[in-house]
Amino acid sequence: MERRWIWIALVAAGLLLPFWLASRVERAPGEGAAIAYSTFKTLVDEGRVESVTMRGDEIAVQLDAPMEVRPGVSSPSVSTRIPSTGDPALLPALEQHGVATTALPADGGNWLVSMLPWLLFIGIYLFFWTRFARAGGLGGGLGGGLGSGGVDAFLKGRAGKEEVQSKPVTFADVAGQDNAKREVAELVEFLRDPERYRRLGAEPPRGILLMGPPGTGKTLLARALAGEAGVPFFNISASEFIEMFVGVGASRVRNMFDEAKKRAPAILFIDELDAIGRVRGAGFGGGHDEREQTLNQILSEMDGFEGHEAVVVLAATNRPDVLDPALLRPGRFDRHVTLDLPDKDAREAILQVHVRNKPMADDIDLGVIAAGTPGFSGADLKNLVNEAAIACARENGEQVAMRHVDEARDRVMMGMERKLTIRPAEKHRLAVHEAGHTAVAHALPNADPIYKVTIIPRGRALGGTHMIPEAERYTQSSGELADRLAVLLGGRAAEQAMLGDVSSGADDDIRQATRLARAMVSRWGMSERLGPVDLRQSDEHPFLGREMAQPREFSDGTAHEVDLEVRRILQEAEARAAAAIAGNRTAVERLVSELEHRETLDRAAVTACLGERRRPGAAAGEAGADTAKAAE
Repeated sequence: MERRWIWIALVAAGLLLPFWLASRVERAPGEGAAIAYSTFKTLVDEGRVESVTMRGDEIAVQLDAPMEVRPGVSSPSVSTRIPSTGDPALLPALEQHGVATTALPADGGNWLVSMLPWLLFIGIYLFFWTRFARAGGLGGGLGGGLGSGGVDAFLKGRAGKEEVQSKPVTFADVAGQDNAKREVAELVEFLRDPERYRRLGAEPPRGILLMGPPGTGKTLLARALAGEAGVPFFNISASEFIEMFVGVGASRVRNMFDEAKKRAPAILFIDELDAIGRVRGAGFGGGHDEREQTLNQILSEMDGFEGHEAVVVLAATNRPDVLDPALLRPGRFDRHVTLDLPDKDAREAILQVHVRNKPMADDIDLGVIAAGTPGFSGADLKNLVNEAAIACARENGEQVAMRHVDEARDRVMMGMERKLTIRPAEKHRLAVHEAGHTAVAHALPNADPIYKVTIIPRGRALGGTHMIPEAERYTQSSGELADRLAVLLGGRAAEQAMLGDVSSGADDDIRQATRLARAMVSRWGMSERLGPVDLRQSDEHPFLGREMAQPREFSDGTAHEVDLEVRRILQEAEARAAAAIAGNRTAVERLVSELEHRETLDRAAVTACLGERRRPGAAAGEAGADTAKAAE
């Protein structure tokens, strides 16, 4: 740090020195003190001036006797300047009084003395620029060219650098994505022995697009492909192509492809392709020229492969719908591999990968953890295991136990626990609300089983009711969606039934229920009144440039019918929730009391309060009877 400040001080001194020298050189030709021009004329008229030396508008004056130029200081030499308006009477006056007059060129004496400050300035600037450029990687030095200097490194960025892994990643490290691994496994043989394919005239896909939600393992799969094939791996994010300087992105693309071709067979991986691969000319006011030029360069490079260049280009994106069609045509990214969120078995396999290097207690059941984490991606599961290990370390434990995983799951799903001072009346209302969700889910046949209910504030929520599906579902029937709506509105129905009014705590419940009911009517055709008609708004996005205006393809009368159907479905769901609570009021009150006392109840405690859950087949008719009874 001290050395850095020394360099800064030297640079500042070097930059200020030429200006100081210039100020010294440009002083008046005489060394005497400056006086007013009127005073000089008076001295001439009095005959006290012996000689003058003129250089431009500057005059050096030699007097016959010293004069006081400031209090206590006398000098026989003074200087002055001719006014900018000039003085034609000056020379006649000097001749009249016999003053010896000498005229010098306006630029002064030696030209080298005049140029010295500027030569010093240029020399010091170039010296320090070269020094800092070499140290900071912004330039290759004077005469160093662009071949191996910092400017070339800046233009390349990380595009021309091979990623060296301390431990090669293989397909064994990619758990839960068996379909995706099968799709890319055939490329391993091509990269290992490309000549075998060329003899038969076969051309493997040049570009493979890995698609899927964030955290599903797209980058990991690309690294595993390189590890299995044992070839160089070039990895860069598409956002690194774009800089504030025009042309840098296209230069980096060229360098990246050139380097990969030199090291063929190789894998070239572009992460977050949508950062530069969006539809060209999109958006209000046109597209980004630098981004589009970079995209054009990628398209050109992918068309420029020769037969002997065994390079496979992989790219990953979360938004394949926004990519330019030119990227997806045959010969470019024409093979698409989708990585889905893992199911229960895949989640268990992913957990086995992440816990293999961690000390786990005997009570750890990966199957239970996998069942309790629906919708988790591979990255989410890795974070879950890491949070559990942190919780164990916080307690100075030796092994990660199941309670640490449960705590980590709550933190990941709902956020950190908050310490709030909640009034007794508000705590009672909160317990009633969560008990309503729990009781309705326990009573309805198609609702998921209760995993945990709590009134401990976490994140932005004051409480929560967690349900875990017994099996993986990829579609939902109208009956399952109707029960889900009833569970969402169960908290509000419990408040109305047991407290006589409702609160703002059902805000998120109503929002989710309304969105779900509208989807049932407008997208999935689950309304007998409207039938199977697509009544949703257009899915096109204006920022993509595909559709600047989004006209509605149905009338205002139909929109009114949709609103009426959504309201009817929600009202029926609330009536079912109210019937479920009214039919088991005593058990619900017992559940409310337990929640207020213990704050968190697991499945066993809920079953102890509400009784055993009825089987879906037997409960279907009873639920309908309860609803009819409530209607009466």
